[in-house]
Amino acid sequence: MKISVLENVFQKLPEIRSAHYVMRSLVNEDYPFLYPILCDKETMKFITPHPVTSFEEVKELLDAYIENYIQHKELPWTIINKQTNEVVGIFRFHKLNLWHRKTEMGVVIRKEYQKKGVMTELLNEILKFGFDTLNLNRIVGDIFAKNIGSRRLLEKFHFTKEGILRQTDFDGYSFHDTVVYSLLRTDYKKSLKKG
Repeated sequence: MKISVLENVFQKLPEIRSAHYVMRSLVNEDYPFLYPILCDKETMKFITPHPVTSFEEVKELLDAYIENYIQHKELPWTIINKQTNEVVGIFRFHKLNLWHRKTEMGVVIRKEYQKKGVMTELLNEILKFGFDTLNLNRIVGDIFAKNIGSRRLLEKFHFTKEGILRQTDFDGYSFHDTVVYSLLRTDYKKSLKKG
């Protein structure tokens, strides 16, 4: 990958746009809009059993995401509804490794927008950015086995199920299996040719 492309990405995170949504660089000032999403136990059930409980915790979380961005370990976006300007959620390329050209996806969507096709609409643009702009070779979704919606979404976009990690995550009450899906650059290019 050309150094200038990387430098540009880490100087100013590019926006990713679809018909109804825009993903723009996450900023500290997003915390009051993200708090209602990140504190909701139902919304966070496939991510953590201990959602944030204060504005201060949200600020700390966003600070960590932004610091990871500065360290070139993560790309964090805030998802906005273009028509209403409402904050819809967060999308992150985290565990970003530019040498190995791989990353993992993380997303949290506001309850009112779940099952409304937000990620179905955005994922084409996200994958295009990941493979074409960042020149990644591998993009991963590592999700709770019971998260059927996310599993269907990844399968729709030709991700390969690599396997189940048995009882790999503990929520404070019980252990949960996670399922690892991946999309390789070659898979992505083949899917484009198929249409």
